[in-house]
Amino acid sequence: MMRLPLAGYRILSAEQYGAGPYGTLFLAQLGAEVIKIETPRGGDTARHVGPHFLREGESLFFQSFNLNKKSLTLDLNSADGQAILHRLVGTSHAVVNNLRGDLPERIGLTYQALAAHNPAIVCAHLSAYGRDNARARWPGYDYLMQAEAGFMPLTGEPDGPPARFGLSMVDFMTGTMMSVGLLAALLDAQRTGQGRDIDVDLLSAAVHQTTYPAVWYLNEGDVTTRVARSAHPSVTPSQMFRAADGWVFVMAQLPKFWDVLVERIGRPDLGTDARFATPAVRLANRDTLTQVLDAVFGTQPVAHWIERLAGHLPVAPVLDLAQALDSPFLATTGMIDTVVHPDRDALRVLANPIRLDGERLPARAAPLLGADGDAVLADAGFGADEIADFRARGVI
Repeated sequence: MMRLPLAGYRILSAEQYGAGPYGTLFLAQLGAEVIKIETPRGGDTARHVGPHFLREGESLFFQSFNLNKKSLTLDLNSADGQAILHRLVGTSHAVVNNLRGDLPERIGLTYQALAAHNPAIVCAHLSAYGRDNARARWPGYDYLMQAEAGFMPLTGEPDGPPARFGLSMVDFMTGTMMSVGLLAALLDAQRTGQGRDIDVDLLSAAVHQTTYPAVWYLNEGDVTTRVARSAHPSVTPSQMFRAADGWVFVMAQLPKFWDVLVERIGRPDLGTDARFATPAVRLANRDTLTQVLDAVFGTQPVAHWIERLAGHLPVAPVLDLAQALDSPFLATTGMIDTVVHPDRDALRVLANPIRLDGERLPARAAPLLGADGDAVLADAGFGADEIADFRARGVI
């Protein structure tokens, strides 16, 4: 069996929907025991996100973010729920939440609230805008962050309206950042015996991802704008070109790749054309170069150009989602996995991108709501009668 680096770590997570669960997914697949704390009344809202369900309240959307986890239903607003939480914290290493910024303190998920039960506990908070400012009570989602952090005016064609990414990338990056911070704090707690709070918020994560365009603006007042064909803002040719039956994305980012490109498309004359002789003049003549290369790429289908260019310079076909997921290359790299679910023997899921010793991380189906509650509570020392009483009173 694979030796997983986080085996033996227990993480309690009052998580829902996408950002927090995406981050703890990595921890769970790396071996941590991640126990989802869900409301007894319906659980994680992601369980109810359509359009595809395995059964009522068990969506395929939920499966995307919750492989390898356990589920415990617990009413954290009740005194008994808090008592159960405190006992579990005593044998856990971290508590995660991705609640609205004002809620962790209200329901006792901060280090200050939990340190008495475990001084080494790490409390990781993922919120929309942070917990310590005037927006702490504001609800917020990925798309809003794309709007406010300047992503949308950078996305799409110059003559179109601002556009969001097709996926919730701010959610996913923020979840990943949260897990990085949590792991760093766990290392420190292991050395010192002292836990802490760590915070990450969607808007800060989104702004941080503006990277070099932000530094260009902050230091030179240079505002990056959209470029046609999803082109790189300062290097060309690095964009989509129209082939006979679709689109191909070519990235001749470096001078050596420009030389390879003109040779392999059968136009070595472009390498000596004064309009395209250096990166600077190619950029100045981007529109003209696009027309010239469109004429070349338009003579053959995408498959021809991929065969001609792949492995010689950075190039890719522009695929729709179905084409991307049906790619034989993903099958050879093991990026599509299969897990067993009570309602489907062969549920196809995405494999984790991290490999250990060359092997993909193990995967098992996301838990049914409350499926692990009895076992988790029994392990914490609660008797069968106590557990039955908790359930009868809606605590679990």
